[in-house]
Amino acid sequence: MRIALLDDSEPIWFPKPDFASNEGLLAVGGSLTRDRLLLAYSNGIFPWELRGNPPLWHWYSPNPRFVLFPDEFKVSRSLKRAIDNEIFEVRVDTAFREVMEACAKVKRKNQPGTWIAPEMIDAYCTLHEEGLAHSFECYIGDELVGGLYGISIGRSFFGESMYHHQAEASKVALASLVDFAKSQHFHFIDCQSPTAHLQRLGARSIPRTSFLKMLAESLQEGNSPGKWTL
Repeated sequence: MRIALLDDSEPIWFPKPDFASNEGLLAVGGSLTRDRLLLAYSNGIFPWELRGNPPLWHWYSPNPRFVLFPDEFKVSRSLKRAIDNEIFEVRVDTAFREVMEACAKVKRKNQPGTWIAPEMIDAYCTLHEEGLAHSFECYIGDELVGGLYGISIGRSFFGESMYHHQAEASKVALASLVDFAKSQHFHFIDCQSPTAHLQRLGARSIPRTSFLKMLAESLQEGNSPGKWTL
């Protein structure tokens, strides 16, 4: 397959996700503008990695796709204990940039650096200001100790990254997102690519064709823009 080269001087577009390899690489180039990001997510595509010479954004739509259906979320004993003991105060949309910056600094296995570049933080903060990107945050007192962030379009949530400085904090944030997703009748939480951690929490792989069909159905039900509250 040929990888599309995106140019900011051209109208915004993407190849069909079906053209991507199983790894998912579909296109390179283009800046992270509001309209490009919304078009990408609406078609099951997401940016990942700014690399090359010159450095270009790489756009993916992997097959299979790793998703968490809210009703399939698994609560471990340690997570249930953290929730029952109210170890953390969970807030929503009060520290979006801080959560992104914390996720960018976390050292991850088999990853020499971070894909969350300053350009990406600024772009997603713009979507947050429009009520299309959201963060779930865990606090102990006034200290932010964990959280996650992502994009919401239609009745879907596209999880981007999560982190914790206290055990169970990111999982409590995820549990709060799951509860919110159930209350809003979201179809799924996109986790992009498989991880053992999220698999233990109930996420699973589905064919890209099934994911794109579910995404199209969720887009027909409208957005839930604006600042979210629990």
